[in-house]
Amino acid sequence: MKYSQTIGCILVLLLAGACYLPWSFIPDRNILVTGMEAPGTMYGKPGLMHIVLGVVLLLFFIIPKIWAKRINVFISAINLAWSIRNFMLLSTCYMGECPEKKMGLYVELLLSIGILIMTFLPDLRRIEKK
Repeated sequence: MKYSQTIGCILVLLLAGACYLPWSFIPDRNILVTGMEAPGTMYGKPGLMHIVLGVVLLLFFIIPKIWAKRINVFISAINLAWSIRNFMLLSTCYMGECPEKKMGLYVELLLSIGILIMTFLPDLRRIEKK
């Protein structure tokens, strides 16, 4: 696909932005959890891993070498696994406290799926062959 690498870069940047959206709300304790802030919980900063992996994904989306495209598939699979982990962790009831899922949780999951799809479609015409 001609624009898959460009679309992949845009999706990575959107994923970094989605880390600052509200992901879930715990009404019993009045806690709003985002990807970069989870006060009063032991979740840490689940969006930080997306940003770190996103920097590497951006780098390999830009490099026009076949080895970079292969590594990018592996890294985006790790990113999707982290996204699924976040979705399960932040939307599961715990000791009677059921959080409300917010838009950011769905957005980060869909963007991670989109990034993985874009890594499967590199523009092989641009990759130089020796």
